[in-house]
Amino acid sequence: LSTPAVSAVIRARGGGFEPFGGFICSASHNPGGITEDFGIKYNCENGGPAPEKMTDKMVEFTASIKEFVSCEKVPAVDLSKPGAYTIGDRIVEVFDTVEDHMALLKTCFNFPQIRSLIARPDFSFVYDSMCGVQGPYARKILEEELGGKPGSCINANPREDFGGPDSA
Repeated sequence: LSTPAVSAVIRARGGGFEPFGGFICSASHNPGGITEDFGIKYNCENGGPAPEKMTDKMVEFTASIKEFVSCEKVPAVDLSKPGAYTIGDRIVEVFDTVEDHMALLKTCFNFPQIRSLIARPDFSFVYDSMCGVQGPYARKILEEELGGKPGSCINANPREDFGGPDSA
């Protein structure tokens, strides 16, 4: 998920699943890759970044971790399509994160006006996702929902290295 999408999901999800926050593993636009600069962010229940006093406490607590436990027999979950999976006494929900993000954007922006602008013959745009996670959101919102010309969203396939020199 992109950071704005995580924020939207934290604020929008309900019906028995009330998140009190969410961890985001992010490169924050730093060209990276599996061995490079990745960071962890935490967004609170309001969808916004955690205050420094909270993250300082988290860092302090990490120094006292003595072990972690993993569950090796968790069945594979298909993340490519929405669905619900029962694992033990828990339910894992896979959902389209673009929908929550777009619903929030529709409360902030006038989509019909934007759609009218994009439809004008004297208007064109290019949105460069810089091979980051925002690409699929850009395509679905700008091209599919708002009617942008296919291909208006460039570099919209996320890549581990953000399309750096070693990118395939």
